[in-house]
Amino acid sequence: MEYRQIGQSDVKGTAITFGAWAIGGWMWGGAERKDALDAILASVEHGVTSIDTAPVYGQGLSEEIIGEALTHLQRDKIQIFTKYGLRWDLKKGEFYFNSQDNDGNPIEVYRYAGKESIIYECEQSLKRLRTDYIDLYQIHWSDSTTPIEETMEAVLQLQQQGKIRTAGVCNYTVEQMKRAETVLPLASNQVSYSMVLRDIEKNVVPYCLETKKSVIAYSPLQRGLLTGKIKPGHKFGEGDTRDGNRFYTDENIVRINNFLEEIRPLAESKNASVGQLVIAWTIRQPAIDIALVGARNAEQAVQNAKAANIDLKHEEIMYINDKLAKLQLVFPS
Repeated sequence: MEYRQIGQSDVKGTAITFGAWAIGGWMWGGAERKDALDAILASVEHGVTSIDTAPVYGQGLSEEIIGEALTHLQRDKIQIFTKYGLRWDLKKGEFYFNSQDNDGNPIEVYRYAGKESIIYECEQSLKRLRTDYIDLYQIHWSDSTTPIEETMEAVLQLQQQGKIRTAGVCNYTVEQMKRAETVLPLASNQVSYSMVLRDIEKNVVPYCLETKKSVIAYSPLQRGLLTGKIKPGHKFGEGDTRDGNRFYTDENIVRINNFLEEIRPLAESKNASVGQLVIAWTIRQPAIDIALVGARNAEQAVQNAKAANIDLKHEEIMYINDKLAKLQLVFPS
């Protein structure tokens, strides 16, 4: 597994990192705790030593499962990335959306990044994770009710106290990153990026290349769509937010699956699945130092890890890019 430096910090993470949203169950239609634990341990066994999570994933459940996994692992060999700034237990800041917890109880999610809230969230995450430090601490979404400078001052305080090693952001614009850096250096920006969602290549990627920051790509498989396993008419489980998403129309599923069939021979020539080929392509894009890939069980985790072993030559990447350029998805206006 290839380790990559996160920005200019002293934290290194694995190019393929375990994305722990799904194991929290929330918005993913449920998950088995034992399977989730096995997935984390299998990932580490196969070289994926970085894990990305957030308090809101299962309202603490994802972090708790990771904390349990850490009791079986050597902490200094694992890199924990978690987040702050989404509160379901406090109605303060900017209302985000209505949801349900894993038990079906209604919750309201708020974006809130006030100083006292960040200090509190960090302490709660440390308890759930059963650790005394976080390797990369990231704001989950921007909060329009709190000045960015106030938010980053709290993060700087946590860093000075040794509770976090370095700071990153998620879903930030270039302008927001620049404001944050008036207070402390940022190591990374975690954003949605996949073969079929490449908006960040316009502004975020050039800025991160220029300022030597890492881009951490989440949903590189477009939440399962780029595996080829989702067919027209697919029925998602209750609570799964992929149901009704603009990417998951039958027409788009057909077009994407046709593209995947075009690149399947290349995947097979490397003894890989198309999903593994997609992951390998992702971590070879400019500024994309880390791709987050989720797994619900050990088998999925092992297959994800193996994607790091795929050797993609420049001409093969260009071949994929040529096929991608001809893929046209249809979205409602």
